[in-house]
Amino acid sequence: MRQLTLREKIGQLIVAGFPGPEIDEETQRLLAEYKIGNIILFAHNVVNREQLKGLCAELQRSITGHTGYPALISIDQEGGRVTRLPKDAVNVPGAMAIASTGRPENAYAAGRITAREMRALGINFNLAPVLDINNNKQNPVINVRSYGDTAEVVTEYGLQMLRGLKDGGVLAAIKHFPGHGDTAVDSHLGLPSIDKSLESLAELELKPFRAAIDGGAECLTSAHILFPSIEKDQVPATMSKTIITDLLKHQMGYDGLVISDCLEMDAIQNYYGTAEGAVGALKAGVHLLFISHSAQLVKDAVRRIEHAVETGELSVDILDEAVEKVLFYKAKYGVVKDGELTEADHEVNRRAAEAISMESICHAGSTLVPVRKGASDTIVIGSLPYRPDQASSQASAELSFPAEAAAAWGIEHLLTDINPDEAEQSRIANEIRHVPNVIIGLYNGCDHRGQIGLANRLVRTGHRVTAVALGKPYDLELLEAGVCGLAAFEYTRMSIRSVIRILSGEAAPTGKISLRN
Repeated sequence: MRQLTLREKIGQLIVAGFPGPEIDEETQRLLAEYKIGNIILFAHNVVNREQLKGLCAELQRSITGHTGYPALISIDQEGGRVTRLPKDAVNVPGAMAIASTGRPENAYAAGRITAREMRALGINFNLAPVLDINNNKQNPVINVRSYGDTAEVVTEYGLQMLRGLKDGGVLAAIKHFPGHGDTAVDSHLGLPSIDKSLESLAELELKPFRAAIDGGAECLTSAHILFPSIEKDQVPATMSKTIITDLLKHQMGYDGLVISDCLEMDAIQNYYGTAEGAVGALKAGVHLLFISHSAQLVKDAVRRIEHAVETGELSVDILDEAVEKVLFYKAKYGVVKDGELTEADHEVNRRAAEAISMESICHAGSTLVPVRKGASDTIVIGSLPYRPDQASSQASAELSFPAEAAAAWGIEHLLTDINPDEAEQSRIANEIRHVPNVIIGLYNGCDHRGQIGLANRLVRTGHRVTAVALGKPYDLELLEAGVCGLAAFEYTRMSIRSVIRILSGEAAPTGKISLRN
């Protein structure tokens, strides 16, 4: 490693983002003056494959020119509702949908497809897979991003996804250590707390992480969660030396790259400050700091870290160890040498993803009756998608389950509010009172009970109701007896097409997730 200045060292330890599909002047100055060595991309940076490939190439040229090292270009490409790649790339189904297929090899295929699509665009770092266990159904941010509610399912499928990503040639980050599944607060919006002992975590939450570490996981993301029974200083795992160094590195034997979740999330910014969080994370043993949106906060963090080193508050040895770790993985993954996929390759990937989606659809409740084309006795109702949490991308204004399904069958559809109140429920019930068969799209109705109220009202007034859960499958557990339910797990164009095929009688639902209905 060549001799780096203090600012150059700090720049290698930061991942920054920017607001649009082109590198703006502020970001150019950040790269030139603050020597920022890594980037995170979001949906707002993405237009299409051609644009994204050009953007990544430009980022690599600029960062390599300013720092002498290639960039880690990262993205949250979990699949399902957390996808950033453009529509003309291949976005695979999400974790719970894949687990519903009952075939772990689908998780491997999803990882391999994702890695090949990413590398073709010049992206070398995926912030996935999720190894959180969804042992709290009320979890506002994990839920369907998890493979399931047991350590065994999460381990089996998560490690296959991890292997697929690695075999496909990208650095993959398991997340969110030591476990985000049993929270009732989204760390984007608040500071969650899990008051479990280390022994309790070891019996459940830590099992997938331990298995991944034993299996050679190279990168791990820390969670912004308080664990008061383990860390007495009232700091989240990201800033806890007890959790990151003592537990993860020493007790669990992890020797890979440790990265923070975004330090602009409210769990850090509102309670500690992003700059203080950055210093705290480095002290704890984190190597790579994500400050994903604000150039000013990146500058504040760099200056705060410089001050901490210059005053002796932060050892330069800690900084050097982190830089060495980052540069090791840059040498391994930073330069994308084989980034080309033919259109035929893309088509193969797309068909494989669609096949996984078809296998994931799960049936619960009463008998499924196929929809006839042009059927005047059937209507499709439901809301447009929305952004259910800060991890998800913004919902597409073009996507409508009622409109797409109705168009496929040549029948009527009706849009509802995301949370229809009593008056809207009554109006809709009256408007469709003469239509005996209703297909209703639910989108996290367990969080917006007006959807559940409307579906159950229609059942009670004599309609034959088919409910499609386009988000959390737990919606189906809240419906009255007699409803035919399909769990699709995500409100995406791919999942909608799978549902349409099944409701058309072209394929049978084979998903294997267990639901009470």
